[in-house]
Amino acid sequence: MPNIKSAKKRVIVNAKKTEQNKAIRSAVKTEMKKVDALIKENKLEEAKAALSAAFKAIDSAASKNIYHANNASNKKAKLAKKVDAAIANKPAPEVVEVVAEPVVEEVKEEAPVKKTTRKPRAKKTETAEA
Repeated sequence: MPNIKSAKKRVIVNAKKTEQNKAIRSAVKTEMKKVDALIKENKLEEAKAALSAAFKAIDSAASKNIYHANNASNKKAKLAKKVDAAIANKPAPEVVEVVAEPVVEEVKEEAPVKKTTRKPRAKKTETAEA
């Protein structure tokens, strides 16, 4: 435990700021999980709306130096990529297609092709060891 008054204050202030930063990080993670959950449920329009809320939380954390700017940008890019991929893979409305029965053609059996054999190689003569 520190003895100097300013060092004691620093310990108290650092503990308080750590709790505040932890709360903000937790809020960002919660927003990101909401977007992921909406994507899994195929609620893509709601996921787009939640994406903007997540972006806001990430930008807020980056402006407070809780996340580095590049880290925040990376998080936003990954989330946007997930949402875009989900929208691109959106299942099309079910369309019932009438499929005609496949036509089965009779295959004539051909005589098997005889394999040609190679010429046998000449055996190497053993050389006498000196």
